[in-house]
Amino acid sequence: MVNMENLSQHHLDVLKEVGNIGAGNAATALSSLLGKKIEMSIPSIKIVDFNELMEFVGGPEQVIVSVFLRIQGDAPGSMFFVLSPEESSSLVEQLIGTSGDNIEENDLAISAISEIGNILSGSYLSALSDFTSINMQPTVPNVTIDMAAAILMQGLLEISQESDYAIIIDTMIEEEEQSNESVKGHFFLLPDPDSFDEIFRALGVEE
Repeated sequence: MVNMENLSQHHLDVLKEVGNIGAGNAATALSSLLGKKIEMSIPSIKIVDFNELMEFVGGPEQVIVSVFLRIQGDAPGSMFFVLSPEESSSLVEQLIGTSGDNIEENDLAISAISEIGNILSGSYLSALSDFTSINMQPTVPNVTIDMAAAILMQGLLEISQESDYAIIIDTMIEEEEQSNESVKGHFFLLPDPDSFDEIFRALGVEE
């Protein structure tokens, strides 16, 4: 296993650079799809243990909107794109101009969130794959609205017995003409244990 103490700010900066490349690609794709200028950035990236991960979204009982997918290829794992219900509503209204209220009963809003999550995750994984030369492909996304504990355990159960860490990629999304109304979401990247080692070896982290 990679020794997390060997991670330096340089490695986090590299991951942030990869994230910003992915965000740029996703912004281009969203702008083309929606016919409006969308801007995205990665203000921060961090590595946390699973207890911190749960607290990061407001605690295990906090209701969240999640786009979940599995990562297939040479470095399998799980990925979540997580928003609060308020942020998801704001994102839907910004991007497609329709109400995102009562999202669990709004098929159009669910579809929009799913497609946004699909574009974002695909763009980020493509950038990470190009940088590390590791083949990683997303599965079809699944949107869920539930308490954080119920949602996150879907990904954690597969690796929690062997790995203690997840990568959190903060994401800011805004329409250029409404730059005062940015939406903040989070990517949780949970590589399977062997995948975590492989990714960080590709980034030059020693065991």
